[in-house]
Parts: sequence; C-alpha cells; structure tokens
Amino acid sequence: MIRTGSEYRDSIRGTREIYVNGERVRDVTVHPMFKPLVDIRARIYDMQHDPATRHIMAYQQDGDWHGINNRLPHTQSDWWDKRRATDTVLEDLGGIVTRVGDETVGEMWSLFDGQDVLNEVDPQFSENIRTHIGRVLHADPFHVSANTDPKGDRSRPPQEQDPDMLLHVVKETDQGIVVRGAKYETAAAYANQAFTKPTIANWGDEAYSGYAVGFICDLDSPGLKFICRTGFAGRAPAEDYPLSNRFDELDTLVIFDDVLVPWENVLFYRHTRAAMFMRATLHRYSAFAFTQRNLKFADMMIGAALFNVRQTGLDKLQAVQEKLAQLACYREGINAHLTASITLAERSPGGLIMPNQSLLYAGRVLASSQLHHMMHIARELCGGQICVTPDKAAFDAPETGPWLEKFYTVNADWMADDRRKLLAFARDMLNSDYAGHRLTFQLFAQSPPFAHLAAVYRNFDWEGPMEFVKHAAGLSDRVMGATTRTAGDSAVSLWLNAQAALKAAE
Repeated sequence: MIRTGSEYRDSIRGTREIYVNGERVRDVTVHPMFKPLVDIRARIYDMQHDPATRHIMAYQQDGDWHGINNRLPHTQSDWWDKRRATDTVLEDLGGIVTRVGDETVGEMWSLFDGQDVLNEVDPQFSENIRTHIGRVLHADPFHVSANTDPKGDRSRPPQEQDPDMLLHVVKETDQGIVVRGAKYETAAAYANQAFTKPTIANWGDEAYSGYAVGFICDLDSPGLKFICRTGFAGRAPAEDYPLSNRFDELDTLVIFDDVLVPWENVLFYRHTRAAMFMRATLHRYSAFAFTQRNLKFADMMIGAALFNVRQTGLDKLQAVQEKLAQLACYREGINAHLTASITLAERSPGGLIMPNQSLLYAGRVLASSQLHHMMHIARELCGGQICVTPDKAAFDAPETGPWLEKFYTVNADWMADDRRKLLAFARDMLNSDYAGHRLTFQLFAQSPPFAHLAAVYRNFDWEGPMEFVKHAAGLSDRVMGATTRTAGDSAVSLWLNAQAALKAAE
C-alpha cells in the first residue's frame, strides 16, 4: 500500500550512525541539513493520497493503491503516466529533485530483463529480483541506488591494492553474504533501501569475483555508517538562496563494515557475466527520468532569463532573442528525445516496454553535455546583477532599504521585492556553490560522459546509414558482409510493422 509522509518519516527514525560536519546526527527528520529533503520526500508520498493529485500519482489494482513510478512498464501509456507523475511532482515542489523515486527503481527492471542470465547463475537470484520488484510496488519504500565506489587506483585491479576500495564479499554464511567496502549514494541517510552493485568491471578474464555482487541493502542494517557531505541548506538565508535551502540532496559515503546481506536480498553474486550484463543495461529505463529532469531545469533557466530581459525591455533585441532561442532549442531537443523514445518504444528481453534506446541515450548526451553551455547563456541573459545584488537583509534594513527600493524598482510591474527574489533565484540556480554542485552531479550522476557516449555507440543502428550509402554509391553487397536489413530508419520501421500487425489482428 502507498505510504503517507508521516509513515515515511517514522521509517527513517532510528539508530543509524549518520555523520555530517563531523558530528553525529540523531534525527534526520529534524536536522536542518536533512529536513528540507525529508519534507519533500514526505510531500511526494502525501501527493499519492491528495485528492488533487492521487489520480496522477497512484493507480488501483486488486483493491490496493500503488505508486505510478513503481509500476513495471508494459505499455506506452505506462510511460506517459510516469512522465506526467514526475512533472506533477516537480511542478508542485517548484524545483528539481533527482531522487523522486522513479529513476532508481528503473534500474531493477534491467535485472528483470536479465533473468535468463541470472538463471544460469542461480535460479534463486531470478526469483529474488521478482520478489523485490513486487516488494517495492507493495511496500512503497524510499528506494535509492548505490553505485559509485571510492575507486582507489584505477590502473590496478582491486586485488593489488587495499581490497576494501571496492565493495566485495568477505564471507558466506547460512544467513547470507557479509560485505565490506564503501559506496557513494545520494539520499542514503534518509532512504529505506538501496540497490547496491559494482561500478567498475575490472575483472579481466575472471569468470568469478567477490567484487561482482549486487543486492538490496536495508539501510537500517547493522554495520552501516553514513558520512555525508556538508549540506547547503541552512548555511545562508533561504530568502537569498531559495534553491539551496530546499532542494539540496545530501550525498553520502556509505561504509559497509562487515554488513550481513540475507540471501533473499542477493540479486547476483560472483558471476562476472551477470555483473557485466547489469552494467551494460543498467540505465535502459532509468535514463528517462534522469533526462526528464533536465527538461524542467531548462524551463527554470528559460523562465528566469526571460523575466530578466523582459523587465528592462531587452527581449526586443535580436541578439537577446537568439540566445533565448538557443535555450528553447536545448529544451525542445530534450523534449523531442523523450517524446520520440516513448512513441518509438521497444519491447525488452523480459517483455517490458522500454524507451527507444538509441533515442533515449542520445537525448541523455544532449541534456548533460550541453547543460553548462545553456547555463552560461542563461547567465548572460540574467546579467551581472545576479552577482552584485545585496542580500535581503539589506533590503529590509531601514538605512539601506529605501535606496534599494529606489534602484531595484523598474516600473509598476517590477517592484524591488519581486526583482530581488528573481535575482536571488537566478543566482542560486546559476552562480552559487549549490549550482556548481548540481552541474557536476548531472554530468556524472548516472555515469561519466564517455560512458554516455558508449551507450549511444552500443544502441545506435549503424547499419542503416551504411545501407543507405551502399545503395547511393552503388557499392556491391560484399561491403556489408553477412549483414542484411531493409532500408529506412529501423525504429520507424519497427513501429510501422507493429502497427501493421495490430491492424492485421483486428
């Protein structure tokens, strides 16, 4: 059953060993650096019950209510529902959060597709993934995904350095496996469970490795320690930093100090083939929500930039309109990739509907690789005042307030207070330490840029352009080798063939 915000808060109050700024955190639900995001996560749960949003956030099946974003995608309609639910959350919150709950659950669906591989390892692992997908659907935990290791010396295999630099199994027991090492995970300190798996597939030709392990980690497990980076919330007034104080998701180094993982929570173990399959397909679903959030960030940049140029009449200049058009092209490029990836969706090996992989991964590259360019354009349009404007206290002080009221009022529509709020919003979005953190996070969160391009390389239909050139240049059939295919875009052809099959079945 879907939870309430209160039930979520109760689930994360406990005896976890959490540290921030070198101090122990006794209750993440009230700590000033954690509370804003805990409140947001609670709001997302409450939106599943709110009469105004319940029909968007949840669905009913067999008498029970479940979260839309936890539902396995079997149809294109499921993806439109997920997209609308995520948009509804971000619009309700008025900002961007990466741990809405959709992206990380999607990574488990990739293992659902890999059950044939898991069955070759151990049929129990295949059963475990089905069980946990069902558990997420019915228990509605705050589920996150632990990927990144401290890494150590990347030029050497883990066995030739401190073995704990990469998470690994140190012992098997009747109850389960005992793991040691560390993982970075956003929101782990206030989540319920994490899909934990290897980041670096540095196994050489080994068929088996204690580092090739994936499991569901109960984040209340004994032996876990959470060392969080310093949060941006509470460091400066919310009136001056409206995004930092509401939307900073604390990243955590999760220490596994000989943590027992029950066998029923183990999804794969030792077999490097299973681990490599998981790494190659990990983002086939989760990349959609990851990319979708860039769409909302583009809306934020466009809105802030357009307000800033319109208040002073600069929007009438061609040079300004061209920069706004660049932001719009970025925004609509992401929108087009997301829309097309659903419209031309593919059937997965496990029978699910997955977004068209080539279009989705190309959209992810566009969204991530061009973000810093777009932020610079938005910064230009917002102007230098985002770095020189005094804080709210100066606007409120009797000695300085009247002067700022005079010089920050543009006209009857743009009084000083609204202008100060807009400039504070733009500064926090584009210039603050929080803004820099978000830019770096978006660049590396799912994988580094070279891995994004590698995913495009693996999923693009290279034979299509080659077939076209073979025909256009009059080349012989020999140049294509054993490859045979029909002309035209493969994604469009698959869609047309599917539509023809549906008509034939009617």
